[in-house]
Amino acid sequence: MDIRSLRYFVEVVEQHSFTRAASRLHVTQPTVSKMVAQLEESLGLMLLEREGKRFTLTDAGRVVLARAHELLALHEQLKTELRDLQQLERGELRMGVSPQTHMELAPWLAEFHQRYPGIELKMYEVGTQAIERDLRKGTVELGTMLDYPGNAASWQDFEALPLVRSPLCLLAPASSPWHGRASVQLHELADSPFIFYGDTFALNDIVLDACQRAGFTPRITGRSGQWDFIASLVRLGVGICLLPKMYCDTLDASQFAIAPLVDPPVEWNLMLAWRRTASLSFAARAWLDLVRSRMAGSAAAPGRLQ
Repeated sequence: MDIRSLRYFVEVVEQHSFTRAASRLHVTQPTVSKMVAQLEESLGLMLLEREGKRFTLTDAGRVVLARAHELLALHEQLKTELRDLQQLERGELRMGVSPQTHMELAPWLAEFHQRYPGIELKMYEVGTQAIERDLRKGTVELGTMLDYPGNAASWQDFEALPLVRSPLCLLAPASSPWHGRASVQLHELADSPFIFYGDTFALNDIVLDACQRAGFTPRITGRSGQWDFIASLVRLGVGICLLPKMYCDTLDASQFAIAPLVDPPVEWNLMLAWRRTASLSFAARAWLDLVRSRMAGSAAAPGRLQ
């Protein structure tokens, strides 16, 4: 059933005339007659009982007329909602973000909200492995993921923008033997207790792989998905941790021993990813446009990938 033929039928009934309906619709009378006939044909029912230039509604015609107003109103509402989506006056941005990305993404999300206040920001805070699963399921449209040699196969299914690259540093208690060191080689940490990250964090794989290549398997004394809490555990002597330099730089250096990790250096390489085959929403496309523009405008920002 064509919505235009339904509109023509309603106009004919309300004007009590094909001629007046044609005038209101700015079309010819034969066009109106043809559209009403097409509506009857599509329904397989006669809607108007014609008697010369006059007509009366059949039983089927009265049912169609009663529902036509609702259908036409819904059609107009649908057009309005779709127009609002296109113009970003409504909708939602569904994005998976690892908890450690707040510092980087918060200013951009604030700017996005200022531009598009009608878009609801739905942030799903989980580890990057969970984000990858959510991207594949379609639970989120965009998500932060880590790029490292161990997950090269995963990237065959994703497009991505680089967000941040930061080397990992040793974070240890201020009273540890590492205090005052200019750098630390990974094999030197073989006997130290490690604090690892939440089960869904790909950073676990990066650190574990680096340790094994350095000749040892780390002894894990605790886990957390919150870097602030990890730092507190380190400060209190529960263990050491490897964290991105950009985060270590925000800590009070007098309460910790912080040293760059060398031989081998290990990097935290954060990407903003989406499925290659995904049809992104208008809100998601607008977010990507904003991120691209901000990255292009801050080419000299420390730690930012170009």
